[in-house]
Order: sequence, then structure tokens, then C-alpha cells
Amino acid sequence: MLPHNGFLESFQKLKSYCEKENFKGWDPYDGLNSKLFKSLPVISKSRFFRLAWIQVFKRSPINLRQITSVEKGYNAKGLGLFITGYCNLYKTDPKPEYLKKINQLSAQVLKMQTQGYSGACWGYNFDWQARAFFQPKGMPTVVATTFITEALLEAYKITKNEEYLEVAKGATQFVLKDLNRTYDEKDDFSFSYSPLDKTQVFNASLLGAKLLSLVYEFTKEENLLIEARKAVQYAADFQQENGAWAYGTLPYHQWVDNFHSGYNLECIYTYQKISGDNSFSKHIEKGLDYYLKTFFTEEGISKYYNNSVFPIDIHAPAQLVVTLSKLEVFKKNEKLIDKVLNWTVENMQSDKGFFQYQKNKFFNSNIPYMRWAQAWMFYAFSYYFLETNEQ
Repeated sequence: MLPHNGFLESFQKLKSYCEKENFKGWDPYDGLNSKLFKSLPVISKSRFFRLAWIQVFKRSPINLRQITSVEKGYNAKGLGLFITGYCNLYKTDPKPEYLKKINQLSAQVLKMQTQGYSGACWGYNFDWQARAFFQPKGMPTVVATTFITEALLEAYKITKNEEYLEVAKGATQFVLKDLNRTYDEKDDFSFSYSPLDKTQVFNASLLGAKLLSLVYEFTKEENLLIEARKAVQYAADFQQENGAWAYGTLPYHQWVDNFHSGYNLECIYTYQKISGDNSFSKHIEKGLDYYLKTFFTEEGISKYYNNSVFPIDIHAPAQLVVTLSKLEVFKKNEKLIDKVLNWTVENMQSDKGFFQYQKNKFFNSNIPYMRWAQAWMFYAFSYYFLETNEQ
């Protein structure tokens, strides 16, 4: 197993790669940014072809982006992960270079806000066709908005730049006023993924609750916790007896996966810690036990699904570090974290410093996705060093 300084070396290689690329890159879901695809109006307007085109780009071990003219770009959520990562690094070792990156990336994120909604919000830098709905480029989502809001709050704690705080506070209005809600008979509800859809995706709704809870720490507006609790309760009621959550309520959302399970636990715990409401502690305990026992093998491989190892996705080991840090059980599980990180570095990091997106049974995806892989591993390492006080 790599010693901790082995992880430091791995991180430095990753950091150098990301900084050299100026944090711009491709994404697993950016196929619809293809200039070739856009030049084919009959195909590009078809839901079927949009979905198929994205899946081909996402699953292909060959990078089709260069030959179909997909440019590298900034992804707002990815930048949010980098901002939080640099904030964690700064807390461990307050270097001026980290402070400079915090301010540079925060300024870029502020420029990328989507206009026309009730408060600050962000989407992705590409059109995205899902099975349930179509998201045009820039359409704000609760997922992207929450990660960026948390990043701006972390940046505010360090810089005391009031603009970061004001924009983060404004994001609560997007969550409360622009997202659709699905209510149950108890008047609890699930936030939608975006203003365009009405799906009940548990991790997305819980991220909305997390955003409201995080901002409450600064504003003490009781309504933020009241609304957050209703979203937490809605998701908690769908937790299975064994501690698992399906991805959502739709028939084709019934899988149970690794990193979204980690999101759910992190969000509920964040609400609990900030509110002082411990009524969901059993849900967290049961969910964490299921998460740790189900998704990580003896060798340190992060399984994607509860019933399948493949595809081995870089997001899963990254989320493990973050989940256990946020739930304040990092030290108790440090052996597992080291084992999983060790396997990931040894098997998924290239000589150039970037991490693979996925390993499949018969092929690997070595395309250096900036948001999905590099930003997440950067983010995860920053929590690792925060917990181990190393750099």
C-alpha cells in the first residue's frame, strides 16, 4: 500500500495536470456540444438520436470529441469542486497560491451564473438528454447549484468577500421558488432536479436540503430549515429496510449505486449537524452501515452498483473520502479509505497525472474528463489531507 506521501505525490501530479489545463476539459455528457452533430438538424432535434449520441460518447473508449469538434470548456460544478478543494488545502497550509486560485475560480463561477431565475443558479456547459427529460445548456440544476453554493461559502469563510456570501444566500431563492415539488400525504416533498422536470431523484432533492441548511448557518432564517427538513423526511421515508436508497421513484430509476448513496448520507448528516435535529440519526446509521458493507471490495475496489462491480467509476472512491469526512467518521474508517485510495491511484491514474473515468470488464475509458474525474479526485484528496493534516 502507498504511504501517505505516495498520495501526496499522486495529488501533486493531478494538481499539475489540472492547472496546466486551466481547469478546462471534456465531460462524459458533452457529446451534444459537437459542431458536427449540431450541423445535422433532423438528427439533433430528435430525442432518440440525442440520447443515443450522448451514450455513444459516454461509453466509447475512443475519444470522439476531437473528430466531431467538441471543445474543452469550463464546467461550473467542476469549478465548484476545485474551489472547495483549494479552500481545504488553504486550511491545511495557507499558501498565497491557494488563495489566488480560490479567488480566480470563484470569479469565473460568478460569471457563469444562469440568468432569469429567482436567485443565483448554475447549469452545465452542454445540452443534456436524459431518459426522463432534456436539459438545454445552462439550464440550472439543484446539483450544480448546491456544489457551487457550498464552494462560495467556503471561499467566503477564508476571504471574507461579501459577494460570495450574498450570491450563496441568493441561491436559496432558486431552490425555494424555481424547483418543482412533489408532495406526499404528510406535506413533505421532493425537490425536482431542475425547473424543467418533476422527477423525484433522492440525491438531487437532498442536495437542495443541504444548500438550505448550509446557508442557514449564516442567515439563521428558520424557514430554510423548515423546508430542508421536509425534503429530508421525504427521502428518509423511501429508505429501504436494509439502509439503501434507489436512485429515484421512476420505474427506470430503481438501481442502487455507490456515490449517490454517499451523497444522500452526506446531505442528511449536514442537515442534522446544522439543525440539531437528530430524528434522522437511525437513517444515517443504517445507511452508512449498508454503504460501507456493500460498495467496497476486500482489494479496495469501489463497486458501482450494490450488485455489480462494473463499471468501476472514479466518482465512487472520491465520494467515499468526502462522505466519511463529512459524516465525521474518517478516522474510524481510515484503513478502508487508504486501501480504496491506494487501489484507485495504482489502477486509475495515468502517468500524465489525470485519472481514468471508468474501468469496464473489457475496456477502460482513459479520456481525461475534467469535472467527473479530475475535479472529484482533487476534491477528495483535499478532504483526505484536511483529515490527516498533511500536504
